[in-house]
Amino acid sequence: MVAPAGVVALLTDFGLKDHYVGVMKGVILSVNPHARIIDISHDIGSQDILDAYFLLSNTYKYFPQGTIFVAVVDPGVGSDRAIVAIETDRYTFLAPDNGLLGFLEKDGRIRRVTKVQNDRYFLTPVSHTFHGRDIFAPVAGHLSQGVDAGLLGPEVDRIHKIAAPSPKITKEGSMVGEVVSIDRFGNLVTNIPGDRLKSADDVEVKVGKTLIRKLSTSYASSKKGELLAIIGSTGSLEVSVNKGDARKKTGAKVGDVVRVRHSQK
Repeated sequence: MVAPAGVVALLTDFGLKDHYVGVMKGVILSVNPHARIIDISHDIGSQDILDAYFLLSNTYKYFPQGTIFVAVVDPGVGSDRAIVAIETDRYTFLAPDNGLLGFLEKDGRIRRVTKVQNDRYFLTPVSHTFHGRDIFAPVAGHLSQGVDAGLLGPEVDRIHKIAAPSPKITKEGSMVGEVVSIDRFGNLVTNIPGDRLKSADDVEVKVGKTLIRKLSTSYASSKKGELLAIIGSTGSLEVSVNKGDARKKTGAKVGDVVRVRHSQK
């Protein structure tokens, strides 16, 4: 298995107002004082597994080999839902088995999935409501020190999946996707891959009643306050506003339909 890099990357829906994230970091460092902790985000929508799915699937490949990803978006905390540690050819992922890590089945080269049960690596007592502190954080600390994930519990052969939306092609040849995330700038991130769009000049993008007649290559290529369509940093189509907020301008929300077609010229 890949040797740990000592890097623990955190993704949660805890926000930063309360103590939750800070306490998790304290527990990790109590187990491994040399761990390097990186915050991916703590602003995932409350209990929004799909939001976490898309964010993590679009970011994990930029981290050093051996990184341990701890994703705690856990509406089933305190229930009989499992916690899994998934090892790929480059990384280890620790999350509730609620579909959050389903993307790894198609692009992560899974080598082993372990059900996390060995309470030797937990804090005691274990709270019914804060497994981030009592299970995820100490387990991550031990993994970052090189503890074999196989010691955490039995190996399992499948993980829970969620039906992540994917774009569809209509009979007329249009591509129909949806808004899967909205960032803090109000950019509407879609599930339409940028490499499926042929050229900037013949693409029309429609969100609600708003029609955008071309792809832009930068925010500055449009006037201030103007809506634009652009291939964002995740490689997917985004709808944005130059020096503005596309969510406010369009009234769009996660799940809204986005249609793309090639214009007839």
